[in-house]
Amino acid sequence: MEDAVGRGRVKPAISVVIPAYNAAATLARALDSVLAQTHPAHEVLIVDDGSADATGDLVAGYASRGGAVPVRYLRQANAGPSAARNRGVEAATGDWIAFLDADDWYYPERLARHARMIEADPTLDFLVGSFDYRGSDGSLMHASMTDSALGRELLAAHGAHGQATLAAEALGRYIVEQFSDTRMLTLPRATFLALGGFPLDLRICEDVVFLLRLCARSQRAGVSCEPGAVYLVHDAGLIRSDRLRAQTESVRALRGEAARMKSAPPAIRAAWQRMVKDAYLDLAYYLAKRGRRGQAVRSLAQSFAFHPAATDLRRLLSIVRG
Repeated sequence: MEDAVGRGRVKPAISVVIPAYNAAATLARALDSVLAQTHPAHEVLIVDDGSADATGDLVAGYASRGGAVPVRYLRQANAGPSAARNRGVEAATGDWIAFLDADDWYYPERLARHARMIEADPTLDFLVGSFDYRGSDGSLMHASMTDSALGRELLAAHGAHGQATLAAEALGRYIVEQFSDTRMLTLPRATFLALGGFPLDLRICEDVVFLLRLCARSQRAGVSCEPGAVYLVHDAGLIRSDRLRAQTESVRALRGEAARMKSAPPAIRAAWQRMVKDAYLDLAYYLAKRGRRGQAVRSLAQSFAFHPAATDLRRLLSIVRG
């Protein structure tokens, strides 16, 4: 038997969505990694977000080869990665969705591990997992789960090759600590569409906001402790190139979820409050380090007005004293 979102005993049909913008230099590696999966993808959808390079020609070469995994090419006027991902999911025909950025890649077992977990426990609302950070030269830096207390606890309990399940309070901890992100997210297509996809009004923090909304409607999530993908670290992204704007927009994006969080489970609502306060604090420290203490104090005052906490005074004093 199989239910409405493909959660039966048949092997999950996972469509992989790759947004691409002027990605001709890196997209072949990403595509090859999807086509090499031990659990074949149902299809790969490349959404060209208005590229001016040879991205389209590269994908056409893959599509013309045929093969067991269809490679589909969609093109749109430049609208950003959220719009590109959303379009890919809308066009997908698989019951489950996974994502990959055009400059990153999967390890061969990435889809297989999640597929086995879905088959073993069809009640999982979504799945995440560890991934590796690598430098621009491909050198291994570290695994994402080692960056968070929850991730390290899961590794200690289940091993580097193990699997785990998050529920209730643990989902709240996950959304705060974020040891996994979009490249290791697998979720039902129906769930993605019900959530409205990635928010189009955000260019920063849109993935975090989407995960927050996803956790707010979920009961249980699966975790693969073994890295399944690579995040290539570079300095070209907006968060690294314009940190002030990134941190200011992160506060705005998270504060914008206030209405939704009123009906969220207590663990998720508490996690959201902590995320907002952390965003204010990050902004305050950034401003203080650049000699803009007045603005830093105002950021902390806004944090206190949002949700007073015992640590607010200590943080304020640290800013004032420098």
